[in-house]
Amino acid sequence: MREIEEEFITFIEAWASAIISISYCYYISQNIKAGFFRLISLLPVGALFFVLPLFFSSAHFSFLTSGFLTWQANLKLLLFAFDKSPLSTTPPNLIHFLCFICLPIYPQRNPNSQDPFPKWLFAVKVLLFGVVLHVCSNHIEKLHPILLLGLYPLHVYLSHEIPLTLLNDLLTITLGCDLEPQFNEPYLATSLQDFWGRRWNLPVSALLRSSVFIPVRRVCSHLMNSERAAIIGVLASFLVSGLLHEMMFFYITREAPTWEVTWYFVLHGVCTVAEVIVKRKKFVGRWMVRPVVSRLLTVGFVVLSGGWLFFPQIKRSGVIKRFASESLLFTDLIKHDLSIFLGLVEP
Repeated sequence: MREIEEEFITFIEAWASAIISISYCYYISQNIKAGFFRLISLLPVGALFFVLPLFFSSAHFSFLTSGFLTWQANLKLLLFAFDKSPLSTTPPNLIHFLCFICLPIYPQRNPNSQDPFPKWLFAVKVLLFGVVLHVCSNHIEKLHPILLLGLYPLHVYLSHEIPLTLLNDLLTITLGCDLEPQFNEPYLATSLQDFWGRRWNLPVSALLRSSVFIPVRRVCSHLMNSERAAIIGVLASFLVSGLLHEMMFFYITREAPTWEVTWYFVLHGVCTVAEVIVKRKKFVGRWMVRPVVSRLLTVGFVVLSGGWLFFPQIKRSGVIKRFASESLLFTDLIKHDLSIFLGLVEP
């Protein structure tokens, strides 16, 4: 319990330094115009964000810091250095700026869109996640590999969607602006393009589109036609995503990269490009596939390819069990501190 409390203190200190650094970025932008010199002024902050995850032994805190700061905040600061979306204009105040840089949120592209799914579905996911945590923490060694093939993707999905959706709802109310939803029921995807572009981790997809796809496509369009330039942009986006995931795995496990995760995203990039080409050639119209079948094929490919390339590294390092055990420890710590606060137990 004491180790968890010490990790909390380190986490608070690290994020306090991040907030101070990003505040510096906000105020310095008022004196330095967008371009090369603003980029130079932001480089020390980017370097700090690469170091901060190394201070943690907790899988949760390593994941949060590397994902939010090392990956997303650095890409957002890169875009901010050149006045590109989502921070093409400086937000109205420091609080908005801190939230948009530090947290995995993105301005919504269709502000008037409504969630077509019932609210009780989220409650079902929360209950299901509790079951998954219990199984991963206490019975994961006893499960058959086929069951693990379904359990790992379910854990990754729910552990992302539940906390990020709650964070998104809170910030939507607090900031008073429309934010991109975190997920859009990815298990209903009818194609890889649909899965990665419109359903899975939408703020990250939008960030990669702004920071990788659009610049690469623009550069390549001077050397080739627009269709080929777009293909290179898609492949570059998946490659960068793979490398960034590989980096996060290193921060969490402290093990040398095996590059399996990178190859997972490269494979999906190639298959997504192939899928787009087939659609443009209008081959699909000749062999109409029912939505139920296309969903099974899409989700099946995501899961099976993940079992081949993405999850073996997770299984070897025991990351899923660490996440589940830490989640239960954090819950016990919160219950203990709450009981002390209410006077139910002695300090």
